Amino acid sequence: MGLGVSDDTVLRQLKRCAQGTTEAPTIIGIDDWSWRKSQTYGTIIVDLERRVVIDILEDRDVVTCTNWLKRHPEVEVISRDRCGLYAKAARQGAPQAKQVADRFHIVQNLRQAIEEQMNLHGRATGRALLSDADNITAAGSLLKSRLAHRTSREEIFTTIHALRNQGLSCSEIGRRTGFPRRSIAKWLQFETPPDRRRAALKPSSPWYFEEFLSQSWKEGIRTGSALFSLIQERGYEGSQSHLQRLLAGWRRAEQQASDPKVEHKILEPVRDPETGHAISPVIAAALCIKPRGKLTSDQARKVDALKTRSPAFVSMRSLAMRFNGILRGRVADPLPAWIDDAIETDLAPIVRFARTVNRDYEAVKNAIEMPWSNGQAEGQINRLKTLKRAMYGRAGPELLRARMLPFHHTD
Repeated sequence: MGLGVSDDTVLRQLKRCAQGTTEAPTIIGIDDWSWRKSQTYGTIIVDLERRVVIDILEDRDVVTCTNWLKRHPEVEVISRDRCGLYAKAARQGAPQAKQVADRFHIVQNLRQAIEEQMNLHGRATGRALLSDADNITAAGSLLKSRLAHRTSREEIFTTIHALRNQGLSCSEIGRRTGFPRRSIAKWLQFETPPDRRRAALKPSSPWYFEEFLSQSWKEGIRTGSALFSLIQERGYEGSQSHLQRLLAGWRRAEQQASDPKVEHKILEPVRDPETGHAISPVIAAALCIKPRGKLTSDQARKVDALKTRSPAFVSMRSLAMRFNGILRGRVADPLPAWIDDAIETDLAPIVRFARTVNRDYEAVKNAIEMPWSNGQAEGQINRLKTLKRAMYGRAGPELLRARMLPFHHTD
C-alpha cells in the first residue's frame, strides 16, 4: 500500500486493535519451560483453540498458577503434562475445569517404565569390551547396580591403560574398544578412574535434608507424609514422590539386612542374533511400544530375540500394544481392565506406572476421549526458546510477553 512503516509496527497496531475483541479462552494448555536449564523454570499458558500464547508466568509454582486460574473462571478444559504441580493448581484454581493428561507424556512414561524393567538385563552398550558378567545388574537392588557399573568402569579403565602400555595410539584403542578417542585420551591422564562430579544439592532435593531425615528415621518417623511435612517446614521445595524414592531405598536396605538369604535372579543381556551385540534397555523399550507393522526387518529380528529371551518383555509388549490400542480407539472403557492386568504382572516399574495412571484416572480418561493435547504448548515453547536465543538469552518476562502474546493482558 506504499506505507512507510515497518512490519513490526503493522503487527503492533493490529495486536492493539485486537485487544478489546478477543474472547476469553476456555480450553488452555499449561506447560513449563526453562529460563536456565535444570535451574529456573517458568510457565507458559496457551489458548489451544486459537493456537496463541495467553500468558507467560515467571515461575513454576502452584500458588502462582492457582491464582492465574482463579482470575479466569471461564476455563473449561486444562491440558497438562503428568506433573503433579499443575494438576494440584488446576484442582485448586479451576475445580470446574476438566483436566486432560498429555498423551505423548503418558506413552513416554510407559516407555520409561519398560526401560527400567529391561535394565535388569544389564547395562548393555553394544560394545564387546566387557564380558556378559560385567554387564549384569542384580534385580531389585539399585545399590548393587551402581556398584556393578562402578566395577565395570574400573575394568574399562584398566583395559585402556593395558592397551596403551602395548604402544597403541588413542585412535587404535578407540577402534578396538568402541569408545571415543577423546574419552580415552582423558582417561589416560589419570592413574585411577576419575570420580563423577556430583551436582550441588538444592532445597528441591530430599538429599539436601539427608542428615535431618536420617535422624528422624532413627527416631521412628517412617511415613513419607510425616517426613514430607517436617522437611517442608525447613524449606523443602521438591515433591513428595521425590522423597518417597529416597525412603524406598532405605526400606529396601533394611529389608535386605534383615533377610540376607533373599537371592535375586540375575538376568543376562539379550543379544541380537545377527550382530551379537547386546540390545540396550533404551532400544528394547522403544521397540516394545512400536507396532509390528512399523518395524523394519532389523527391528523385527530384535523384537523376536527379546521375546524369546525375556518373558518380561513378552508381557510388557502385550500390555503396550493394548494400551496403544486404547489410545487410538479413543474409548476409555477398557482402561480399568488394563490397569488391573498391569498391576498383576508383578513387574515393579509397570505396576508403578499403572498405579500412577489409576491415581490420575480422570485426566488420562479425558486424554483418550477428548481431542486436546499439549502439542501446541510444546510448539510455543520451542518458539519461545528460539526468541530467547535470538535475544542472546537476556530477554526478561515483560519483553517475552510483548513478543509472544497477541495482546497484553491487564490482569
